[in-house]
Amino acid sequence: MPIFQPEQETMPRPELERLQADRLRARFGIERDRLAEQPFTTKSQLRDSYPFGMLKVPLTECIRIHASSGTRGKATIVAYTRNDIAVWADCCARALAAAGGAPGSVVHVAYGYGLFTGGLGLHYGAERLACTVVPASGGNTPRQAQLLEDLRAEILCCTPSYALAIADYLDDPGSLALRAGVFGAEPWTEGLREAIERAFGLTALDIYGLSEVMGPGVSAECVEGRDGAHINEDHFLVEVVDPESGEAVGEGEVGELVFTTITKEALPLLRYRTGDLASVTRKPCKCGRTFARMSRIVGRTDDMLVIRGVNVFPSEVERVLLEIPGLEPHYQLVVERPQHLDELTVQVEGDVRASVVRAQLDRALGINAKVEILRPGSIPRSEGKALRVRDLR
Repeated sequence: MPIFQPEQETMPRPELERLQADRLRARFGIERDRLAEQPFTTKSQLRDSYPFGMLKVPLTECIRIHASSGTRGKATIVAYTRNDIAVWADCCARALAAAGGAPGSVVHVAYGYGLFTGGLGLHYGAERLACTVVPASGGNTPRQAQLLEDLRAEILCCTPSYALAIADYLDDPGSLALRAGVFGAEPWTEGLREAIERAFGLTALDIYGLSEVMGPGVSAECVEGRDGAHINEDHFLVEVVDPESGEAVGEGEVGELVFTTITKEALPLLRYRTGDLASVTRKPCKCGRTFARMSRIVGRTDDMLVIRGVNVFPSEVERVLLEIPGLEPHYQLVVERPQHLDELTVQVEGDVRASVVRAQLDRALGINAKVEILRPGSIPRSEGKALRVRDLR
């Protein structure tokens, strides 16, 4: 597949590292080998400075304001200069090109438009790539399916959970022109990837980003490799650290992702702790891109559930559920504390006995959970980020 910006995306790593060092020095006055000595930046600092306390340029130089979704607390406000928007568009164009997009490709964007960065990020990226954009946004799910059929979109962009919701309304998936999907904004597993690919007959690719760092397009998978999302390292320095000690972990080991923005103007961040857990490799990819690749997000430092002394990540539960024949790819975890101990109830849809699901969860994860098999359509479908955990404690 063609690479959108080959001069940058296939840059030899020694040259890339020199560019990173130059940009880090220009942005923060720090030498590359002294980066690990600098303090971390955290989301709480962004919240404490609400709304514009951490801006590094006058607000009059900012042409756009976005905000985080606020799913884990008060939303954080981010702003963009004209150059920030241009860089963001380039990064999202790279992601779409990595999915096989090209000038003239029809791209259906079903991420929400507004303060959430998803919709406009992929929209501007598609236009930057000279694609034809269908700005569907979220909601009105039956119409989404109709538009996919009628307008012959080749690439679908939305959250993985919303893709499955759209699939419920397709009359004939085999009639679609979809070749690829660019899915992100929430953690998802290989099992969910397979379910989406079966439902649409496309190649499902991961895209990663967060509004504080930029939005979608910090990294994205390529259709050739599908083995980690290429981080746009000419704009973002990545570290992987132990969540407890803050010390670097070895290449390929899972830890917390930390990003430093080396070209962002309005809200540059130094060593920003994302809370996302993943690993990073710099091994060559078959697509020819030389940027480091990050694994799928395996969890968050703040979404781990502790059920009777056992650590449980929702993504691990999803992985186990999607390996059980007969279960649909829709689930919800309900956590309660009826007396002194926490109890986990796993609600799923499908044609399988609860005892089978319960035994598989116990065998794979060591958790003793209640299991409820619900009627098809009982679990709420998401039009954005799926609410996988209902914490009633």
